[in-house]
Amino acid sequence: MTMSLEQLKPYIEQAIKSQPFSVLLNARITHIEKGFAQLEVPFSENLTQQHSFLHGGVVGYLADNVCAAAAATEVGQVVTQEYKINFLAPAQGENFIGKGYVVRAGKRQVVCRADVFAITKEGQEKLVATALATILPVDYDVITASP
Repeated sequence: MTMSLEQLKPYIEQAIKSQPFSVLLNARITHIEKGFAQLEVPFSENLTQQHSFLHGGVVGYLADNVCAAAAATEVGQVVTQEYKINFLAPAQGENFIGKGYVVRAGKRQVVCRADVFAITKEGQEKLVATALATILPVDYDVITASP
């Protein structure tokens, strides 16, 4: 059964709210439409690296999760298979936004692109990273193998 975007929105928002790491980062979905999602993380000194930039792991989180959210608008439940990220500039700002776009949604995979922006004190968006991800639709419970 295919779900409508209105049915998927609460699922996508709850997926972010239920991830302990997302809660730690104070991440929140700020926009969802078919083929697109936007995720925000506010600046915190606890999320920086040695040069006071937002840590690359947090930038990668934004890219990964916003791609998964965008893919979910097309196919429902998803997991990330892989992503590749390019860091373009130091992540310095008041807030950080990931914008995820579905490039192509197929039955077996969804290819997505993400752009991650730092929001400056002046309110300008500064592109700090771009990523490409392969997201897998799942229509079953994802079970990890025990060691």
